[in-house]
Amino acid sequence: MLETWRWFDRNDSVSLKKVAQAGATGIVSSLNEFAVGEVWPFEEILSKKDFIESAGLRWSVVESLHVHSDIKTRTGNYQELIDNYKQSIKNIGRAGIGIVCYNFMPVVDWTRTNLDYYLENTGSTLRFDMIDFVAYDMFVLARENADRSYTEEMGKLARQHFDVMSQEQLKLLESNIISGLPGGEVSYCRESLKQTIAEFICLGEDGLRENLVAFLAEIIPVAEEAGVNLCIHPDDPPFSLFGLPRVVSTQEDVRKILNAVDSPANGLTLCAGSFGARGDNNLVAIVEEFGSKIYFAHLRNVVREANGSFYEAEHLSGDNDMVALIDALLKEEEKRKARGLDLPIPMRPDHGHLLEDEVKTENAKPGYSYLGRLKGLAELRGVIHALSYTRK
Repeated sequence: MLETWRWFDRNDSVSLKKVAQAGATGIVSSLNEFAVGEVWPFEEILSKKDFIESAGLRWSVVESLHVHSDIKTRTGNYQELIDNYKQSIKNIGRAGIGIVCYNFMPVVDWTRTNLDYYLENTGSTLRFDMIDFVAYDMFVLARENADRSYTEEMGKLARQHFDVMSQEQLKLLESNIISGLPGGEVSYCRESLKQTIAEFICLGEDGLRENLVAFLAEIIPVAEEAGVNLCIHPDDPPFSLFGLPRVVSTQEDVRKILNAVDSPANGLTLCAGSFGARGDNNLVAIVEEFGSKIYFAHLRNVVREANGSFYEAEHLSGDNDMVALIDALLKEEEKRKARGLDLPIPMRPDHGHLLEDEVKTENAKPGYSYLGRLKGLAELRGVIHALSYTRK
């Protein structure tokens, strides 16, 4: 597997020199300076690629080339936005970058309620607390008919929780949910959030999936010609938030997407933490069924709790069998080699813990501290080397 690292830009507190010292050889990055829906100019892509290569690294994966909400709803100037996306894909391929990770999550990108959840070892991690989320949705956002999205028992627990929360706690919770996390598409105010949610609820799951397939039907032929493999990222968390439709949460969801537009360029990002937040998702089975279409892997682990809550665990602990997952990915690479394909799977250590030396810094992005990911990468590398050794 190809060891990669999520790097945001030249202002990232984790320098490319640190990435190289961590042992990664590939960079996963984006052009964050361009608004969602704008064309990424070839010259800007090439400039960033040259800068990465000057550090002895390679820009291996684009993450994320965001899909504008108007494309997801097929409203406004969505066709112009699709045309812009096509041109960006062409420019990325022309620059020699062959993998683009994207998502089709409505309204909110990856979502957490607590960005500083303390563990027994005094490090901190990211956590999604369903009762926190329900309390926000029902009693802060006060979304119309929000109670219909949850069980009566969850509503009662949320009410009790809300009643003892301070204004400071509520403000922080709202910021965590709607202000945007690293790599996310956009942040909202309360009113714009409610308005956008209502639009997607009207669209529904079938409508959102139809719009995704329509988008791929236009984009995938362009990606094929450009030599680019698109790989969709699963919903994070992999279940409905705010009553919104979700279409990339289960193995069946993936099957529908890949079958709808049958092309080698229509692929999957295997995010272990996203799929693994649901106990009914079998990660090894997902690799075994869709292995030939997996072009990128996010390796992280979670501990699942009651009501859909979870927190991000050590990379080799938690509820996902990371050793079995890596073994399945290595078997897929062996199948590719047997077919004469040189297509190693880029993987990156995802969402590391915040550890002591970085606790007091203001530059560490939630989930993207240096030491936490360095630790995770070393652990994952050990598993890969051990499994590879047994195959000799």
